[in-house]
Amino acid sequence: MKKYIALILFLLLTLSLPLSVCGEAVYTGAEAAALWDADNDTLLYAENEQKRLPMASTTKIMTAIVALEQGDPDALVKIPAGAVGVEGSSCYLKEGEILSLRSLLYALLLQSANDAAEAIAIHLAGSTEAFAVLMNLKAGELGLGNTHFDNPHGLDSKGHYTTAADLCRLADYCMQNETFCEIWGTASICIPLSEQEKAAMPRHLYNHNKLLRSYAHCVGGKTGYTMRCGRCLVTAAKENGKTLIAVTLNDRSDWADHVLLYKYGFEQLRQSEESSPWKRSDCKNTSPTAD
Repeated sequence: MKKYIALILFLLLTLSLPLSVCGEAVYTGAEAAALWDADNDTLLYAENEQKRLPMASTTKIMTAIVALEQGDPDALVKIPAGAVGVEGSSCYLKEGEILSLRSLLYALLLQSANDAAEAIAIHLAGSTEAFAVLMNLKAGELGLGNTHFDNPHGLDSKGHYTTAADLCRLADYCMQNETFCEIWGTASICIPLSEQEKAAMPRHLYNHNKLLRSYAHCVGGKTGYTMRCGRCLVTAAKENGKTLIAVTLNDRSDWADHVLLYKYGFEQLRQSEESSPWKRSDCKNTSPTAD
């Protein structure tokens, strides 16, 4: 009996060991986390990755890709009354103001503007409820079986949830869209962007994703926060031609955790390449043995 107890304790201790980066332990403070190898469609690290959790403004990743696929970025949008005065983060839209969909997408992903999310939804679908239907259809198309949207901005709602794994896959898909990558990788910008919008109030937008300014390999990302959700973060990084996507949900130390996850992930990829039999072998016709 003592042997069985000792074995169980050993397994528990082994499974709870933290990640290691160059010999240093890596801990995340997240309720759920995932690190995705976008080049090989695999998870390099996962912690409660299938746990359904609220996602706050990381919702806007889906809002943006649906808007880009359903609309014309250069189309002009007349701001409706329903998009004015939305609670939470805002770019302070005014009723009747005219902005391009592209400008609104910058406000959405950089400023995390809830009013921009509402304006986009109403413009493309007639209402936020109808736009949420489009978001859920897209989630189904992408196989995000643990994700459901009630709105385009991520304000708290009982039926609004996702997982760290699903957010990885969503971000990976979105990064195939050139315009999306350009927008979420922009550190700051002034809108409006075109002559047709010149009557709109000028706004200087700063990306809430601090890693764009503090971590050299970061190429984009989206933040999120409500008291119910905690701090949520989705980012992407590239190094030596490799792309990784990190997701943390309800994580007070998200910035530091993402950097540590990337250091771990890129080190894993480097070690994998160095240990590859294709690189070790001097024989051109030698292939790995498969059991």
